[in-house]
Amino acid sequence: MTPFRFRRWSRLTRSYLGAFLLAAIGARAVAAHELGTLRTFAVLQRDGTYRVEVFIDREHLPPGFERSARPPGRPIDGLPPELAASPVGRLLGEVDGHSRVLFDGRPAASRASWKNPDSAGAEPVLSLTGVIPGGARTFSWSSSLKLGTYLLTVRTEGESEPARQWPEGGETSRPFVLAAAMSPPTRLEVARQYLALGFTHIVPKGTDHILFVLGIFLLSTRWKPVLAQVTAFTAAHTITLALTMYGVVSLPSAVVEPLIAASIVYVAVENVLRPELSPWRVALVFGFGLLHGMGFAGVLSQLGLPRSEFLPALLSFNAGVELGQLSVIAAAFVLVGLPFRREAWYRSRVVVPASAAIAAAGLVWAIQRLS
Repeated sequence: MTPFRFRRWSRLTRSYLGAFLLAAIGARAVAAHELGTLRTFAVLQRDGTYRVEVFIDREHLPPGFERSARPPGRPIDGLPPELAASPVGRLLGEVDGHSRVLFDGRPAASRASWKNPDSAGAEPVLSLTGVIPGGARTFSWSSSLKLGTYLLTVRTEGESEPARQWPEGGETSRPFVLAAAMSPPTRLEVARQYLALGFTHIVPKGTDHILFVLGIFLLSTRWKPVLAQVTAFTAAHTITLALTMYGVVSLPSAVVEPLIAASIVYVAVENVLRPELSPWRVALVFGFGLLHGMGFAGVLSQLGLPRSEFLPALLSFNAGVELGQLSVIAAAFVLVGLPFRREAWYRSRVVVPASAAIAAAGLVWAIQRLS
């Protein structure tokens, strides 16, 4: 082997190995359809009391978070003293120490409890209960743990429509007016909220969907084939998103999520093995879009859709998803396609290593979701 060929082989080998390692490491920190590491649900009860439940997603906490978490600083009902220093005890203590229930901007006293001590393997749930101060006008929630954005849902007992926000960790939520916390939002407010939720579900939270869309982009440097695939994908996931939300079709998440990961692997591997777009690629992308639509429906089922504005919320969420996908493709085209697509080495140095990394990430996810 000549020195030139050896150096070229060495560079390519390092590129592939680096891509696989980065994808495999990064995939462990990524969740499908994340709703935030600390999902928070507050119920304002008619008897003048409140209940706040914080669901702790242990799988997606930052590395080392559990080890550095502090034991509870006060008693937590349902947590035996001998478990206070255990990983679950420290998590409950850390979350409790950073959580604040506020009425009219002032902290309210609360009692802490571990809601699900008998559910092995379930997400730990910290429950905070207390009395709503007399004459209080607003309710707010604050978690000083900076773990990204998270879903906050507030409901008044007896009312069907909850109010939702996506606060940033470390910030206090916008105040909910107690007398009108559950008043139905306007159609424009619903559309704006669910458009934003659909967009953020792709960018930055939908890493699996981002990689699938990038896999679509990589095989062709021309706009028409890319748009044909994106259109097929959009049509397919719109169909199953609507059918699933209306209860016409249904598949369990345990089936849908591994199949979504497998679709990422397939598209990426095809990019490596086939230098050009195959005639059946659009049909395959359409089929994979049906699966992704069920994944989007799973997110919406957890978020909930307002009954009074069900269709506008559904359409707005789907539109947000499309804007997110188009943003990913536009960014990839500007950053990679325009400057490098005509280079002779574009496929060997960009398409193949990037597709290999995407395939590795999809494979890791598929294994994780099957376990």
